[in-house]
Amino acid sequence: MKREPGVVRTTLRAACNFFAFGEQGVYTAPMTKYKHALALSPYFGHSTDTRGLFPPTGLEYIAASMKGLVGKVTVMDLRQEIPLQDPRALSAFIRREIDLVCISVGWRSRFEQICEFISQLPGEVTTIVGGYQATLEVEEMFERCPNITAVVRGEGEEIIKEVVTGVPFEEIRGLSYRRDGRIVHNENQALPSLEHIAYPDRSLRRHEYYWGHNGVRYMRYTFDTILTARGCPFKCKFCTFSLNPLGQKREYTERPLESVLAELKTITADIVLFSDDNFATNPKRAEQLCDLIIENKIHKTFVVQARVDIARHRRLLDKCWQAGFRLFLIGVESPHDRILAQLRKGITQQQVREAFAVLTQYDFHLHGYFIYGNLGETEEEMLYIPKFAQEIGLDSISFQKLRVEKYSSLKEAVDNTPGYYYRNIGDPVFSDKYGPKELKRIRDRIRSEFYTVPQLLRIAGKARRIGLVTGRDLAGVALKMPLIVGQVIANHRERKKRRRQAARAPKPAGNAPAVSSTASAANKS
Repeated sequence: MKREPGVVRTTLRAACNFFAFGEQGVYTAPMTKYKHALALSPYFGHSTDTRGLFPPTGLEYIAASMKGLVGKVTVMDLRQEIPLQDPRALSAFIRREIDLVCISVGWRSRFEQICEFISQLPGEVTTIVGGYQATLEVEEMFERCPNITAVVRGEGEEIIKEVVTGVPFEEIRGLSYRRDGRIVHNENQALPSLEHIAYPDRSLRRHEYYWGHNGVRYMRYTFDTILTARGCPFKCKFCTFSLNPLGQKREYTERPLESVLAELKTITADIVLFSDDNFATNPKRAEQLCDLIIENKIHKTFVVQARVDIARHRRLLDKCWQAGFRLFLIGVESPHDRILAQLRKGITQQQVREAFAVLTQYDFHLHGYFIYGNLGETEEEMLYIPKFAQEIGLDSISFQKLRVEKYSSLKEAVDNTPGYYYRNIGDPVFSDKYGPKELKRIRDRIRSEFYTVPQLLRIAGKARRIGLVTGRDLAGVALKMPLIVGQVIANHRERKKRRRQAARAPKPAGNAPAVSSTASAANKS
C-alpha cells in the first residue's frame, strides 16, 4: 500500500560527478544524441490540486541525470502550465522544440485519462515513459499509447543516462520497447546505490509551489521536498514502501550527510518535506543531520514521516525542535492490537499511547495515518479511530481504506479470506458486509467525529503558533473560503464522474473482473 502524495522513489549510479552542476539553465555536451529533452509531469486538474503543494521531485531526478548529456533539459509540470494542458498546444511545442520526451506516470489515479493524454502527443518524437504506475502497467501503457517508444521499469535515473548516451535498447537493463511489431522486455536492472545521487537542480523549475487553486494563492509559504535515505527495515504487511515497482526489496540506504546539507542550501522554499520512508530509522544519523541544520543556520520548517518509535529518542526530539522540525506524519494504522498484529505493524495500542504521551510534550503538529476496512474489522472498531486519535493527542488524521498492492504480502491474506474482494491491484478492498456505500458512510462519520469545530480551531491555533501558517494566511483563507469550498465540491463531482465512467467502461483485454477471495479460494481448492 502506498500513500499519496507522495514520496520520491528514485536512485542514481555514479557515472559522473553528480554534485558538480555547472551553470544554471542550458547544459551542453559534445556529441549529444538529443538536443532538447522535455521532462514532463502530465498530471493536472482538480484531483491533483493537493499534490500541487509539492514539485514532481522524482521527475526532477530524471532531469538531473540527463544534465550534461543532452543539449538542454526543460522540466514541465502541467499543473502549472494551463495553456499546455491542451494536448494540441503541447504537441505543437514538442514538434517545434523537443527531440526527446520523458514522462512520469506515477499514480493509479486517473491512469486511463493520463494514457489518453499521452497517446495524443507526437509519435515521431522519441517518447520514454517511466514511474511507479508505468512499471506496474507496462503492457497496458504500450497498448493504450501506441506512440510511446519505450517504458523504463523501476528506478529510471541509470536507465535514462544510457538512453540519452545512445546505448542500444537491447543492451539496457530495465527497459521495455517496441521491436518488429512486438514488445521486448529486457531483464531487470540491479537496484542502484543511493550513495551517489544527483539532487534536483531547482533552477530548472518554472514555478514556485504553494497552496492555491486557479491562480488564487491561499498562503504565502512555499513547499519543497528532499530525499536523504531510502528503504525501511520494517515489514508491515500493507506497505510496499520498501519495494520498488518491480517488487525488488530496497535495503535501507543513506545519502552522505554532506550531500544532504549541500542540497538543503539550494532550497529556497519555506516548508520542506523529508520524503524518507522513516526519518528516524537511524536515530544517530538523524541527530547529526539536525546538528548540521542548526550549525549552518538553515531556517526552514521541516516535515517528516516517522514511526511511533521515534518517541524513544528524546535527545533526537529535542534536536528536531531546535532544527525547525514542526510537523510529524506518523503511521498509527489502527487502535486495535488484533489489527496491528494482522498488519504486522510491530507495535501495540499501549505502545502507541506511551509514545504519544512523550510526543505531546512537544509543540509539534502530530498527524496520524489510519487504515479502516481491515480484514474482520467491525463498524464499531472502525468508528473508534476518531475517539482514539483524540485520546492520544493527534492534531489531525488521515484515513484510507485497506488496499492491496501488487507485491504486498497482504494480498495473499485478502485472497484467502472469504467474503473480501477488490477490482484491481491498488484498489480498495471491500467485503460482502462492507461494500463501497457502507465504507463511505463510515468514512464520513470518522471525519465528522474527529474534525469538529473545536478541533479545527485547535489546528488553526497550533499551526499559527508553531509557524506553519501566519495570521494573514488564516485571515486570507477565511476570505477565500467560498473558493475553497467550490474547489472541494468540484473535486467531489469529478471523482464521482470518474467512478461512473469506470463502472461503465469495459475492462481492457487481459484484466480480470473484480477479484473475490471466495472465488479465489474455490479455485485453489
